[in-house]
Amino acid sequence: MRKTAAKLLAAVAIATSVATVATGTAVADPAAGVTPAAQDIVGVGSDTTQAVLNQFSTDYNAFLGASSTLPRLYSWDAIGTSPITTKTGATSIARPNGSGAGISALNANTKTTVDFARSSRGPKAGDPASDLFVAFAKDAVSYATATTGSHAPVDLTKDALTKIYNCTYTNWNQIPGYTGVGGAIKAYLPQTGSGTLSFFLSALGLAAGGTCVQPTAVQENQGTDPLLADADAIVPYSVAHYIGQVYNGHGSGTDQAGAVTVRSIDGIAPIDAAHVLTKTFSDTTFGRVVYNVVREANWNAGDTQATALRAIFGTNGWVCKNATAAADITSYGFRTLPVGACGSTTHA
Repeated sequence: MRKTAAKLLAAVAIATSVATVATGTAVADPAAGVTPAAQDIVGVGSDTTQAVLNQFSTDYNAFLGASSTLPRLYSWDAIGTSPITTKTGATSIARPNGSGAGISALNANTKTTVDFARSSRGPKAGDPASDLFVAFAKDAVSYATATTGSHAPVDLTKDALTKIYNCTYTNWNQIPGYTGVGGAIKAYLPQTGSGTLSFFLSALGLAAGGTCVQPTAVQENQGTDPLLADADAIVPYSVAHYIGQVYNGHGSGTDQAGAVTVRSIDGIAPIDAAHVLTKTFSDTTFGRVVYNVVREANWNAGDTQATALRAIFGTNGWVCKNATAAADITSYGFRTLPVGACGSTTHA
């Protein structure tokens, strides 16, 4: 066991000294015909971070090399055919759609089925104390409206957003200083279990959306939904995911920005001229750290899979130390975390 751990940690150390490693195009879910092995590190959950985790899996597995017998990394998207059999010998499960659903799947199963849950929210009351949230990047959430013809302002205050989602404001012309044509606001929220849903409401100081919120939930970060092309529609949206979709060529199928554009809050633009998530915006209430959630017992077990988890996600692991991983984080719209913050762990 000690020899296996030494080999894996040595491999990670080598990666930190290599500026260029083999990369490939990320794919959704494990590639067709590929079933992860029982020892592999497999995750489910967040829509927001699924694309960058797909890229991580491609690049980390290339880094290990075809002949390596060490655990590989795989990630299952939030939506797709269901149920899924995540790895060899796993229990078949309903595909988890969102951070909360991924965390629930982590806690309802063992490492024979799920090793980590992607999460775009941090720990909160009600999460099991056995869950360890491992930080890996910085994101932010703003609101999105139709790119053309929207009745919504292109800049709203936090107070106005709160009053939209608690139903104090139900028409655009109720917003102080509004000069548009008005219209009944159609406020949308993402699907139940979404980390973006949980984070956005918390940022507004709300436990839930008001009764005026549209009864149809939308899949988070999918501006292709025809409901969002409405001139009166508004929806929370991951800034990083939007950047990846619109500027860096990572959108595909329904996972695209479509007819919506991410807007400013309190006069602070979330995206700069270089199409990067601005530090100023990510330092506001609407900035968030994104995580991969593991079982603390598995993280500390000292076996091959525990060593692999740390070698991938830990402070000295591939995600936090490898130049290709850093480039992936940036390409998918996120901001890298400072040394020591990436790979740091926290509980509920």
